[in-house]
Amino acid sequence: MTGLLVAIAAFLLTHLIPAYKPLRQALVGVMGVKVYLVLYSLLSLAMIGWLAHAYAAAPYVEVWPFADWTRWVPVLVMPLACVLVVAGLTSPNPFSLGAGSRGYDPARPGIVSVSRHPAIWGLVLWSGAHLVPNGDLASVLLFGLLTILGLLGPASLDLKTRARLGDAEWARLAGPTSALPFAAILAGRTRLDGIGWKRGLGGLVLYAVLYGLHAPVIGVEPLVLP
Repeated sequence: MTGLLVAIAAFLLTHLIPAYKPLRQALVGVMGVKVYLVLYSLLSLAMIGWLAHAYAAAPYVEVWPFADWTRWVPVLVMPLACVLVVAGLTSPNPFSLGAGSRGYDPARPGIVSVSRHPAIWGLVLWSGAHLVPNGDLASVLLFGLLTILGLLGPASLDLKTRARLGDAEWARLAGPTSALPFAAILAGRTRLDGIGWKRGLGGLVLYAVLYGLHAPVIGVEPLVLP
């Protein structure tokens, strides 16, 4: 378990780099924006790989017993999570992970009508859904950490984006949206806008690929029917 705890600590420390403005600005000043983004992306991938390896090597320590019905939780939640991730990453979005602000129209926000942070909420659903059937300590540490980070992420990104855009531009762009999924729709500030059938299909294809690879790569069959 020590290896997993060290990997989690390193993961958290590396993710403080973009959050600590003086350090981020110093690195960008030395190497430029493009090189900084490439190197930080490679570092993030390396941290994820280390975290996955440490998780796989961690001993099994039961926190709560496994119940067979819990297999259905990720099976049913993951299609929505995959659609949110694919639609979020491929749609114009000035607030969060996505294709950038170019082409974003607050009158036709697409998936941003659901939330300003659809990809992050997709990752929260992924980690939260996998926490339910995995009641061992390593899974609680890993999926619990990722769920908490995902829940904290939207508020942090909103603060940075609002400071960057200014209050007037923030009000214009963010007025018909919400950080919490469907909150703006329920409040009547916007309507549910279409995400495009290609993005929806792409999310379902991603789900099918992940489902098919789960047993051969992870070593666990997602759903075992009698």
